[in-house]
Amino acid sequence: PGGGVIRFQGMQSHNAETIKSLEGMNIAWVEEAQSLSARSLKLLRPTIRQPGSELWFSWNPNHPSDPVDAFMRDPATEGDPSFITIRANWSDNPWFPNVLDQERKRDQHLRPQDYGHIWEGGYQLHHEALIFPDRITVEEFRPPSSCRFHFGVDWGFSRDPTAVIRCFIHEDILHIDHEAGGTHIPLDHLPALFDRIPGIRHWPIRADGARPETISYLRTRHHFRISAARKWPGSVQDGIERLRSFRSIRIHPRCQQTVREFRLYRYRSDPLTGDVLPQVEDANNHYIDALRYALDGLITNQSPLPDFSRFAPPT
Repeated sequence: PGGGVIRFQGMQSHNAETIKSLEGMNIAWVEEAQSLSARSLKLLRPTIRQPGSELWFSWNPNHPSDPVDAFMRDPATEGDPSFITIRANWSDNPWFPNVLDQERKRDQHLRPQDYGHIWEGGYQLHHEALIFPDRITVEEFRPPSSCRFHFGVDWGFSRDPTAVIRCFIHEDILHIDHEAGGTHIPLDHLPALFDRIPGIRHWPIRADGARPETISYLRTRHHFRISAARKWPGSVQDGIERLRSFRSIRIHPRCQQTVREFRLYRYRSDPLTGDVLPQVEDANNHYIDALRYALDGLITNQSPLPDFSRFAPPT
């Protein structure tokens, strides 16, 4: 009504010139937006610029690093009135048919690892690119009285959190039982953050060596036994291989951010072909980096090259 125009177009073939054909549109609605590339999003945003114009995205989340997810669900957008995000699932549909409900319940029972992504709008956790798809268990436990604790720290930069972690090894199982962290933590607030981890003042701490002045401040002014962890070319992959070598990794439920990262940490995927690449994605890794630093001395640069044969097609 009123002479409006609806145009259906794909975004993949647009460039800086062809995208101008959308100028004058009041609303751009991107369906299946989880597959929208960062380039397409970058082109689209300044093109829809009529007064009162809107960008709509509908998608089933795959990963927090997907461009639309990073754009719409960035913590920086919280409280921004120009962003509205609505989580809508099967339970919000008053006409949800019984045949689909039976299918949902079947997935809930037989495929619990996929249920959250398919039916509840959760991230796709069980993916062939995941680095630790089946290595962790989340359960309560108590450390043995004679265990040796390891403490690690990854410093926050910009919006990345500072992450502190405590772990120990028992019967070839890596146990992670305490974490602390936060963003934009001033230097003089770091001691209080550290003290949220039991026993941290009595044991050696290994930290990212990128901030030697912070390490010196905590060691000389507040008497933490903190020093820089070693780094070398390939140390991230060597740390991953060491973590994989444990019989399993057990995480206490109170370490929620650590659990989240282990479930999301993955290799990069080609956005066009979906191929898994031999490169670790630089995301969801702050508490895992702290864990690698904590195990400094147990990780060597003599580890074998990673095995990517699980990504090859069957012969």
